[in-house]
Amino acid sequence: MCRIAGMVHAKLPVNAIQGIVHQMCDLQQHGGPDDEGLYTSEKDNLVLGNRRLALIDLSPEGHMPMSYRDRYHITYNGELYNFLTLKEELVNLGHQFSNHTDTEVILACFAQWNIQGFAKLKGMFAFALWDNLEKNLYLVRDAAGIKPLYYASSTGQLVFASEVRAFKPVDSLQEANENWPVYLMAYGHVPEPVSTLANVKPLHKGCFLKYELKNDSCSIGSYSHYSYSHQVTDAGNAQEQIKEALEQSVRSHLLADAPLGVFLSGGLDSGIIASLSAKYKKSALNTLSIYFEDPAFSEKKYQDILQERLQCDHHQYLLTEKEFHDSFPSILQSMDMPSCDGINTWFISKYAASQGLKAVLSGVGGDELFGGYPSFRRITAARAIQQMPKILMQAGKRSQSKRLNRMAYLQMDGIKGIYLFLRGHFSPFDIARHLGAYEKDIWTILNAQPILNDISHIDDKNQASWMEFNLYMQNQLLRDSDVMSMIHGVEIRVPFLYEDVIRLAFKIDPAVKYEGPLSKQVLINCFQDILPSEIWNRPKMGFSFPFAKWLASSDYVKELMQTSSEKTQKSYKKFLAGNLHWSHLMSLIILKNRKQ
Repeated sequence: MCRIAGMVHAKLPVNAIQGIVHQMCDLQQHGGPDDEGLYTSEKDNLVLGNRRLALIDLSPEGHMPMSYRDRYHITYNGELYNFLTLKEELVNLGHQFSNHTDTEVILACFAQWNIQGFAKLKGMFAFALWDNLEKNLYLVRDAAGIKPLYYASSTGQLVFASEVRAFKPVDSLQEANENWPVYLMAYGHVPEPVSTLANVKPLHKGCFLKYELKNDSCSIGSYSHYSYSHQVTDAGNAQEQIKEALEQSVRSHLLADAPLGVFLSGGLDSGIIASLSAKYKKSALNTLSIYFEDPAFSEKKYQDILQERLQCDHHQYLLTEKEFHDSFPSILQSMDMPSCDGINTWFISKYAASQGLKAVLSGVGGDELFGGYPSFRRITAARAIQQMPKILMQAGKRSQSKRLNRMAYLQMDGIKGIYLFLRGHFSPFDIARHLGAYEKDIWTILNAQPILNDISHIDDKNQASWMEFNLYMQNQLLRDSDVMSMIHGVEIRVPFLYEDVIRLAFKIDPAVKYEGPLSKQVLINCFQDILPSEIWNRPKMGFSFPFAKWLASSDYVKELMQTSSEKTQKSYKKFLAGNLHWSHLMSLIILKNRKQ
């Protein structure tokens, strides 16, 4: 796991490019504290940079950028979980290896199969690979979009990095995207392909960008994607396959030469991952949990039940209000792209680093794949309302009711309108009032991006799954997990998002996958033999904090709000009165904090 950056620039001297890429890497040092390196092709005006977080082959042999056969060169961020199987196949095809890393396997894979090799990679990754003979540079991102990769291209220039903040040394790319506050207030995050910089955007998941130096051309191709089907229709067969796929995924995610652990929230998904990890990990399993003094938020009871069952090396941390207040400005500073969440991950990753852990397994993905959110119950009604006359949806835009207020979003066709109705923060009417803009301009901006697939042909609950998987998880959970963990030099691994698990979940018939009286009943049926009943037969709490109380008492937030616009101050008072959700206030805090 690392942070990467690089540049090709036809008009800059190579020493200037080296200086820029070095600065880009320095801005990402937190995500790669163990080593740094540059590869330079002087005659091509190309520089690749890397900051390394060493997890596999901790020796100097794992240094990056890495070369293979003096032709292929790579800077790589990620983990390849099937690299030992691929390595054996490549050895049988005549390839030789000089180290024990997964990085060299990617290079050999490309040498053997070219771009067809990308589809063979199972893991989370973002990398840049330079073919020095053909003079082609490839940017590649994993199929689930777990690892970030941003780029900017123009005539004679291609720049890339793991984080948007890393583009700061590139003077020509400092133009801000003036519309990002609109997206933040609508979504609670900035959805792909939007970023805070006008000319910087993320590479789409499951895609590769090919830059041909010889003719200065960029093209983007897809090497992998997921689609829904009804292939698995037998419940018993589905359960057998889920168990096998998740067990294999967890086994592969435990592969590391550095210390790793598991986040243990006390919920079903983390309980499954922890239980399987304890089963397959050869040494004692490290688990980490956060708990609170307020029993309304604390999940310590359930964490203790799992700890007693697993007999693991468990580290519990009491997060106090004082620590939250002391850390809050640093948390805001840690954000790369704006997001109303991720604070929980910041704290648990801090604690993981204090225990000397380099990687931690998380349960992200279980809710999206197997129906863990309220949206799976609400989407059918939302789709029905969306078919009503649009004038009715505007009627509640001035309402104090959040649900009536957000009904305006159902004027937007397709899954975007449904998502913003179910998960959106401020309505276009309120966004316009906060930003001093015209409401029609807010609608224009939100209609422009993101451009989403037409999924009206698939089952309602699979539509909810697609929506949560491609919007909420992609743009908020995964991005927050990556940034807030890597700021502490910790890697988060997500076994539910292993390729085989995703493909299986997508082909299980909805009547089987979502059937049952409890949320994620199919997962409960699979693993109730290894999980205490108190874990799966309990109310869902989510991974949250007593945020409303803590933000209400924050002097830092109070000072920000005192110098904010009149409309923002009114929203703050609304929050203090209990009429505005803390996550909505977070959007206003971020907007104000970034202006200072």
